[in-house]
Amino acid sequence: QVQLVESGGGLVQAGGSLRLACAASGRTFSTYAAGWFRQAPGKERQFVAGISHSGTFKNYAASVKGRFTISRDNAGNTVSLQLNSLKPEDTAVYYCATGTSTQDMANSRVDYWGRGTQVTVSS
Repeated sequence: QVQLVESGGGLVQAGGSLRLACAASGRTFSTYAAGWFRQAPGKERQFVAGISHSGTFKNYAASVKGRFTISRDNAGNTVSLQLNSLKPEDTAVYYCATGTSTQDMANSRVDYWGRGTQVTVSS
């Protein structure tokens, strides 16, 4: 069982930056791939970024590649998402998740979800 709690969301102007953090409980966190998803109002939840259990492999949605960076600290049981060059279309609730592999997560096959943190980008 893994419990995930996100933090770091907020209101930022277009072009600005935010750093999201996800704290995981459970001794098995380091054995899971981890990732971030987002859901904008009226839209389906979509994959944003994933990272392998060791942190070696990362994958990103095309819409955020080059602007967002995912990282993890297995010793601290955390996974982070650095959001740079934010755009109004990045406005959404951002969710942390864990799964078997980054490929599975990119296909929305997730084992555990956090409750989400709101990111709002003003124009």
